[in-house]
Amino acid sequence: MGKLELSQVALRRMKEEDINIVKELIKEGSQGSENRLILYLLTRPLALLLLAIASSVLRCLLHSFILALVLPVFAVIIYLKLTIPRTLGILGTSKPYWDYIGSSYRGPGDCTMENPYVQRKEGNVGTSTKAQDKGRCQKGKSREMDAREREAGEVWLAVLDGEIIGCIALEGGLSEDICRICRLVVQCWYRKEGLGRLLVESVERQEKALGRNRVCAHVPIASKVAMAFFQKLGYCKKEDLTEGELEGDKLGEIVEERSWMGFPVNRVFVKDLFGKE
Repeated sequence: MGKLELSQVALRRMKEEDINIVKELIKEGSQGSENRLILYLLTRPLALLLLAIASSVLRCLLHSFILALVLPVFAVIIYLKLTIPRTLGILGTSKPYWDYIGSSYRGPGDCTMENPYVQRKEGNVGTSTKAQDKGRCQKGKSREMDAREREAGEVWLAVLDGEIIGCIALEGGLSEDICRICRLVVQCWYRKEGLGRLLVESVERQEKALGRNRVCAHVPIASKVAMAFFQKLGYCKKEDLTEGELEGDKLGEIVEERSWMGFPVNRVFVKDLFGKE
């Protein structure tokens, strides 16, 4: 397979007929992160202590060292598998599930997002009038959306020759000043080709045109690659922000970090869209 030409990738909203494909794409992309997170949680000192206690109790009841050792670990893994939804992940949103129908675009024709790499290839610099018009179009359209669609959020797809090769999900129902990236997934054949960067940069341009000040993303604490990815794009950890930078918006209330048994399971990364470049 040759190098991916980013300028050939089309960006559009997910439609109802795309839902099953997007679900499979997200399921495939989340398996590795989910397994690493489960391994991380199971190896925390407190978790190991509780597992050892449970094994000791079961050994007295079952009179089998192997069963007493395996059963607690197996039970915790099943519990974590059930409580970390593969469809969106416990890290990405405050909602217990993702409303695929609500987040699918039901307007006439395709709702598209401008690909910044097309402009770069053509030699244009900065935000074009077309991009500004698109931002106004999106802002006007958002006022006409029903309550379910506003609450559900948006899923944007990266499409190459009719094939969905990546997606990025944005949570709805948040502050007018903040956009939250819930999930970023790239098909395995197109990873390390710049597609994830394309999706994030395109969302940033669109949200900036809509007047939003910040974009934030939840990253699994066990995923060092994802942390490095967002830091390379100019994001910083939420805990590194000063009180002055947090003052004036509801970032601290809206964008919460998650924990399990007192251990953090994610990091929130934040980028100021109108900060110094």
